[in-house]
Amino acid sequence: MNVADSLRVSSALERLGYHATGRAEDADVVVLNTCVVRQSAEDKAYGRLSSLRPLKQSRPDLVINLMGCLVGVRGHERLSKRFPYVDVFSPPSDPGPLIAYLTQDESRDLELTETSNRYTVMDGELTLPLHERGRLVASHVPVVLGCSHACTFCIIPYRRGAERSRWMSEILHEARSLAAQGVKEITLLGQIVDRYGKDQPDGANLAGLLRAVHQVEGLERIRFLTSHPNYLSDDLLEAVAELPKVMPHIEVPVQAGDDDVLAAMKRGYTSQDYRQLVAKIRVALADKQPGVSIATDIIVGFPGESEAQFQRTFDLLAELRLDVAHLARYSPRPGTVAERRMPDDVRDQEKWERFRRLEALQEGIASEINAAYLGKPVEVLFEDQVRGRWKGRTATNKLVFVESGEDLRGQVRTVHITWTGPWSMQGALPAAAEGFYTPERAALGSA
Repeated sequence: MNVADSLRVSSALERLGYHATGRAEDADVVVLNTCVVRQSAEDKAYGRLSSLRPLKQSRPDLVINLMGCLVGVRGHERLSKRFPYVDVFSPPSDPGPLIAYLTQDESRDLELTETSNRYTVMDGELTLPLHERGRLVASHVPVVLGCSHACTFCIIPYRRGAERSRWMSEILHEARSLAAQGVKEITLLGQIVDRYGKDQPDGANLAGLLRAVHQVEGLERIRFLTSHPNYLSDDLLEAVAELPKVMPHIEVPVQAGDDDVLAAMKRGYTSQDYRQLVAKIRVALADKQPGVSIATDIIVGFPGESEAQFQRTFDLLAELRLDVAHLARYSPRPGTVAERRMPDDVRDQEKWERFRRLEALQEGIASEINAAYLGKPVEVLFEDQVRGRWKGRTATNKLVFVESGEDLRGQVRTVHITWTGPWSMQGALPAAAEGFYTPERAALGSA
């Protein structure tokens, strides 16, 4: 979501005549877009903000804008006192305060509109910043802002505000404008993306939105995240199964495998509910090529989590064998129910030990899943070149690297996989893949 917000800010600034620079020392405006979902992210934001103070002292005309979850939606008086050298404070997803400051509220053709004290680009129009034009292959489109579910550990509702869906017409306009600028893949974003449209009177939902975005010419791939076990509906899975452009990759966090921990987290489902959901996803998308991949999130060391409760999380992950597990050690977020009512009583050393046990387990699972791709052709959308190799992703969101002298940016190409690991794979284009690995050839070689 922050990547999408930063893109929108860059677009708005360029329409004022600014352009991006790679160094803060060369900038007239510095926007620090922040995340506080974990303590480490908040600490990093404070550290970076403090490092800008000498720059502001040497150049008083430099405009510093603090944006995002560190500011939140409930005022910034405390931050203003602590960081008096910051000129502008912007809530998440809201470039309005910065634009107003830079223009001093002068009447200018910014094509900005204000609705409920939130600024958005008119009708979803989004002109890519100059440094992204002709280069950006995959982009993010927010469809649900904020969250109202309020898990006990989560800071998002406090910092990004109540759940609110964007109008479908605005989203489609943005998708069309991105496709016209060369974007081939978009990811529809929401803290609980499956709840899209539930606050609107017209009956809109995520399945209907996917069907509408599927009609946008120029787009080749569509993804969505993040889902929630309580709201991932049958009609949504039907849309994923039916629509060729919608990729067979589902991100649906479990967070824990013990029912008492899940109840303390206020997740609203049991471990058995989650097992049944994973089975349903796999059955519903069984005919989707090249199969379905499922990713999850897990928090270790939640308040009160015993070794036996953690073991149930470990056993669930081992049983379900999901493609990806995003792991986090619990850290109290100020103002959340967990921080106010539940002592952080799992030792940090124990959190690290549990984290590493899950990490090792998932590394083995992912290695085995990815090994099934070895020697096989897969379709890859290439996004960028990294250290001389082209980087792209399969339909199931597997990261693939290929060496090629061709310009592969924005192309969907067949790649023969020649090496697999837990986190990425390597491959070759057909012209360069003669003699590539196959199990049959490996057997002949060993014979």
